[in-house]
Amino acid sequence: MRTIFSGILLAISFAACSQQKKENKLEAMNNESIPAGVKTDTATFGEGCFWCTEAFFQRLNGVYKVLSGYGGGFVENPTYEQVCDKNTGHAELERIVYDPSKITYDELLEVFWKTHDPTTMNQQGNDIGPQYRSVIYYHNEEQKQKAEHYKDALNKSGAWDRPIVTTIEPFKNFYPAENYHQNYYNDNTNQGYCRFVIAPKLEKFEKAFKNKLKDH
Repeated sequence: MRTIFSGILLAISFAACSQQKKENKLEAMNNESIPAGVKTDTATFGEGCFWCTEAFFQRLNGVYKVLSGYGGGFVENPTYEQVCDKNTGHAELERIVYDPSKITYDELLEVFWKTHDPTTMNQQGNDIGPQYRSVIYYHNEEQKQKAEHYKDALNKSGAWDRPIVTTIEPFKNFYPAENYHQNYYNDNTNQGYCRFVIAPKLEKFEKAFKNKLKDH
């Protein structure tokens, strides 16, 4: 993968592990209260393992709630085990509730494209299966147009050596994942996957998007 221009792509790669002292601060990022009178909007993205995706979007200023779940399939209220069996049609997703006056849908799309590889079909790294597919579920026509425009611009730019396989689909359904999947990184910073997979990605993410992060 190669960078064509900074407004299109910034590769997220591994770096040093996050320090344990951040744990209490990170806990506060999960599901903040929405101030009275604030009009919010919702974005729904799938970019592989929802543990990683959740951690990225929780840190963005203007994002109030991030919920991990399953969507796009045909089985009602699926379990994690059912989704992992690859027979439900669902993808691992994040439902993101945000304040458009603080962070726009375009900015959320920028984070989406820059934090995973959208050219690998049903795969992100060692995570393989249809539940790890790259997908944007749009909630209205404006979101659809923005997502399609961004995808087209990336493909034309040659930002990747392979075509983008991310699908852009109308929102179908969303089922919250089990409680232990919620706020996963913040609650399990010493767990192996968090230390050696998520934490290095987060360090690079925080450097790349330092101007968009929450203060705490």
